[in-house]
Amino acid sequence: MQTILSKNWLLIAAIWYAINGILHDVFVIRNHKGGYDRELLRLLMDGHVLILSGLVMMTCYLMTACGIIYGPVTAIIVTVAMLVYCAMIFPFLKSFGTIFMSLMALAACLNSLWGNH
Repeated sequence: MQTILSKNWLLIAAIWYAINGILHDVFVIRNHKGGYDRELLRLLMDGHVLILSGLVMMTCYLMTACGIIYGPVTAIIVTVAMLVYCAMIFPFLKSFGTIFMSLMALAACLNSLWGNH
């Protein structure tokens, strides 16, 4: 069970979030017609939420690897926020990959907090 719920899920989720955020922004900019407007800003913010979540999760992974309790605690907050985000956009975009990564990272965090007594 330790290997299935290893802290590496935090690293995987961090990479997943960041890469998807970068790809999102690239495709938004490539497909946007016209100048800088409210719609472009709204779409870019979605990508930036993913990028920021990836960077925070990377920090959480490093803290967890060093045994700092705030790593998994902060990662729980990020993963729950990402699950809420996925629920909000689910009618428009079925983000099954992000949901799966977030659930696995959440399970790994809970295992890190309660499974190592």
